[in-house]
Amino acid sequence: MKDQLHYKRVAQVPGLVLSGGRLAEFHFDRHYHLDYHIGLVSEGVQRQKFRGNSVLLGPGGIVLMPPGEIHDGVGEGGDAYTLKTFRLPVELFHQVSKELSGSEREPALVGTMLEDPLRAAHFLRLYEAMHATETVSPLALQSEWLSLLEFVFTQSKTIKPQSIKGGLSPQHIQRIKEYCVAHLSQKISLDELAAICGLGQFHFLRQFKYSIGMTPHAWLVRLRLEYACALLGKNPASIADVAHLVGFYDQSHFNRAFKQAFGVAPSSY
Repeated sequence: MKDQLHYKRVAQVPGLVLSGGRLAEFHFDRHYHLDYHIGLVSEGVQRQKFRGNSVLLGPGGIVLMPPGEIHDGVGEGGDAYTLKTFRLPVELFHQVSKELSGSEREPALVGTMLEDPLRAAHFLRLYEAMHATETVSPLALQSEWLSLLEFVFTQSKTIKPQSIKGGLSPQHIQRIKEYCVAHLSQKISLDELAAICGLGQFHFLRQFKYSIGMTPHAWLVRLRLEYACALLGKNPASIADVAHLVGFYDQSHFNRAFKQAFGVAPSSY
């Protein structure tokens, strides 16, 4: 089998690069990076050596590798494996750590492996979503990314997230709703909504959920569906038109979301 490697930049998270591939013959000699890596194996097993330890990274594991950490990587037993990596430049890592911790202090991270099948599966789904950004909500993608980083940094004791109390003001909630209604047919990002409130993304996520009881993405999807109900009652030209007007990228996605919310397809509403 021919080895395959590919790289992709993610527009919704400036600076982030995804790398991945199916590897059988290729192996990583001892090396280091100038950026931070979060690595996962979705199939097979990779053996890594770092900090005097030899560890096996397979499905369910998450490896964190900071700049300068000497390590290697090879398929266990010479077998093929599938590796997927999030590569964060130092500037992006420090931006996120400052947002999560509220501190300017540079966090200390050493090579670490976490065993958490649930979070590893979330990371792998996010990886695939970032490869299909044309059809994925930037609000959902950015929110999931920040939430997963918070978990990883907390579990590895790299960062202690700051405590955030209270919620958004009624004025901010109203401004968010007005903005979303005015841009309902467009893609809406987490940083756009956070900026309305003059908050960082992490603060906004916490305060929005505290105030509303839903994540911003879930709340926005419901807003789109409620407006779709009103449009369906006005005999629109087509269901596809309604899907476009309320911000769904295609009719099949709209149909699934509508049926999940109301129990029937849009055509039966």
